[in-house]
Amino acid sequence: MAHVVVLGGGLGGVSAAYEVRQALRKEHKVTVVSKNSFFQFTPSNPWVAVKWRTKKAITVELEPVLKRHSIDFICNPAAKLLPEENRIVLEDGADVSYDYLIIATGPELAFDEIEGLGPHGGYTQSVCDVDHAVSASETWDTFCADPGPIVCGAVQGASCYGPAYEFALIMDTDLRKKKIRDKVPMTFVTAEPYVGHLGLGGVGDTKGLLESGLRERHIRWICNAKVAKVEDGTIHVIEHNDDGSVKKEHELPFKYSMMLPAFRGIGAVRDIEGLVNPRGFIVVDKHQRNPKYPNVFGVGVCIAIAPLEATAVPVGVPKTGYMIESMVTATALNIGEIIAGQQPTHEASWNAICLADFGDTGIAFVALPQNPPRNVNWSSSGRWVHLAKIAFEKYFLRKVRKGSTEPYYEKVVLQLLDIGKLKEKVLG
Repeated sequence: MAHVVVLGGGLGGVSAAYEVRQALRKEHKVTVVSKNSFFQFTPSNPWVAVKWRTKKAITVELEPVLKRHSIDFICNPAAKLLPEENRIVLEDGADVSYDYLIIATGPELAFDEIEGLGPHGGYTQSVCDVDHAVSASETWDTFCADPGPIVCGAVQGASCYGPAYEFALIMDTDLRKKKIRDKVPMTFVTAEPYVGHLGLGGVGDTKGLLESGLRERHIRWICNAKVAKVEDGTIHVIEHNDDGSVKKEHELPFKYSMMLPAFRGIGAVRDIEGLVNPRGFIVVDKHQRNPKYPNVFGVGVCIAIAPLEATAVPVGVPKTGYMIESMVTATALNIGEIIAGQQPTHEASWNAICLADFGDTGIAFVALPQNPPRNVNWSSSGRWVHLAKIAFEKYFLRKVRKGSTEPYYEKVVLQLLDIGKLKEKVLG
C-alpha cells in the first residue's frame, strides 16, 4: 500500500486529492494536510472585500467532504518538511510520513519585505486570503462612511495581477452604486512595465482593454513602480524608466489601500537544498516532480517558474487555474504510473485562462501556451464576463463539495473561443 500526502487544501491541493484518489486503487491511502479546516474559492475574495459575498458563501469545510471520498484530513500547519526521511513535522509536534508527497500549499505572502505593507501591523489591505478579505470588508465600511483617496495595485515581485485590477474596478463599481465615487480619487500602482502585462507579456489586447477600463473609470496609473514603504495614509512609490533608472518618486496619499504582495515559498520548505529555488518555490521537472526528491511533486502557485522577460522592476509569473488543473492531472496520473512500476509520461499543458470581473463587466483572456509565441492569443470584454465569473464560482464550489475531477478549465477555454469566433462572424 502506498500513502500519498497532499500538502495544501486550496484549489490545487483539493483537486490533487480527488484526482489521486480516482487514479489509485482503494488500498492506497490519500491524506490532505492543511493549515485551514476549509477550502476557500480565492477568486471570490475581491467580492468578499466589498461585502458582495460572505466567507461562509465561498468556503467549504474539508473534513466531511474529503471523508465521503475516502480521503483522510489533518488540519495542522506544516512546520518542517524532511524529504530525506519522507516525513512532514507539523506545528504541534506530530508528524506525517508519506511514500509520495504533492506540495500544493500556494505561496507565503511576503508582506514583511516592504515596511508598512499588509493587514498584519501594516496599513494596506489584502484579497489574497479570505480572512484578509473579511478584514478588508470591515475597513471598507468605515472608508465608505468617510471616503477619500484610494491606492490599489501590486508591489514589486508580485506574480498575480488579475485580482489587483479586479479589486480596483470592483471598488469603483461599488462606489458608483453608493453614489460616492465622485469623492474618491483612485490610483493604480503596479510593478508591470505597462498596464495589462500581467506577468505574461500581455494576452491579446489586455493592454488596450485594461487601459481603457481604467481610463473610462477615471483611475490613473503608475507602471514600473516599486513600493519603497507604506506609512499611515501615504504610500512611497519609485517610478522607473524601462532601462531601470528612476523616473519619478511619488508620495501617494490614501484613506484605503489594497496592494498585492510578492509571493515566496512557505517556511516549511524554504532553504531545502535541491527542493526549492532561492525564493522557496518548488523546483519541478516536466512531470511535476522534483529532480532531487523524485517522490515529491509540486503543483500550483508554489512551484518555480522563471520570469518571462527582464523588466525594470521585478515581475513574477502567474499560475492560473487552467495551468494548475493541468499540473494536477499530470501529477495524479504520473504517481499512478510510478506505483504500477512504470515511468511517468504525463506533462502539464502550460496554458493560461482568466476571467477578470469588474463588478458589472469584465475581461477574459486565453493564452495557449502561456508564454509567447502562442497558438492562441485572445482577449475580450463585456458584461458576459461578469456573469461567467459568477457561474464559475458556483460551479467550482459545487465541484469541491461533490468531489468531482471534471476538467473545468478546458471546457471554459472552448466556450470562450467559440464566443470569439461568433464575434468575428458578427463583426464581419
